[in-house]
Amino acid sequence: LQRAIKVCAHSRQAVMDMFQEVRMGQVIQVQQVNELVGMITDSLLRHPHALISLARLKRADDYTYMHSVAVCALMLATARQLGLSEHFVRLAGVAGLLHDVGKLTIPDAILNKPQKLSDSEFEQVKLHPEAGGSILRQNGAVDALVLDVCLHHHEKADGSGYPHRLKGEQISLFARMGAVCDVYDAVTSNRPYNRGWDPAEAIQRMSTWTGHFDQRVFQAFVKSVGIYPVGSLVRLESGRLAVVLEQHPDALLTPKVKVFFSTRSNLPLEQSVVDLARVQGQERIVGREAPDNWDFKELDRLWREVPA
Repeated sequence: LQRAIKVCAHSRQAVMDMFQEVRMGQVIQVQQVNELVGMITDSLLRHPHALISLARLKRADDYTYMHSVAVCALMLATARQLGLSEHFVRLAGVAGLLHDVGKLTIPDAILNKPQKLSDSEFEQVKLHPEAGGSILRQNGAVDALVLDVCLHHHEKADGSGYPHRLKGEQISLFARMGAVCDVYDAVTSNRPYNRGWDPAEAIQRMSTWTGHFDQRVFQAFVKSVGIYPVGSLVRLESGRLAVVLEQHPDALLTPKVKVFFSTRSNLPLEQSVVDLARVQGQERIVGREAPDNWDFKELDRLWREVPA
């Protein structure tokens, strides 16, 4: 986790620098992107969920950069879950890192607006996929699959997306992956105008959106982040509340959790880590909890603290 914190900080700065160069008219440096994707890949191999969870924690002034890092990590994890070759896993990561480059053409006043966008402002935002495509085409070394994700990560399976209203198999596998990863990170991140959803709530809600996502891709995505992703608030059968720390590699329902509160006494408990895979039959998750219902101020700190 400590190493992932450093990778997050480095990645944020690297993406910020890269996007600033693009703003000044320079082309995307593919070698620089590949090196960054390699660093993020190494972090995921060391700990599959640390960097993905940390990248959710954004400030208003770095949302665009950290969103790119988060979607890169989520694309890498989903591609690996789908069994793609290492070449295509790396390309998926590059696509995630560059999928929103077109937002550099949208005025900051719109991107960072603390209220809901007007219809005309939203129409401006909807231009970013094609603007991003134009930016990426300036470098002939950018792979066509990367360009495709940039153009089509807002398309929907039922044809109601944008910019080209593609439907079903008209949307490439990579763009279908990009759609899921982009939405998950967006809805779980705090924004100027609304608080992000709890990770487990996001998975549950997204699963009910008929016509939005490719179901094979969505199921692979869920397997890669977990039904109760790191940072989720859960209630245990004992009545205790816990925050999810780490996924079990083979069982989505038995992550490691940090117990910290009793709903029966309504008092904090001495914090302890429980590996639910090791205590099956004695303790289990009975459901997710909405953090807003409990007004816990330091929930993110609970799972970010590195055990001694």
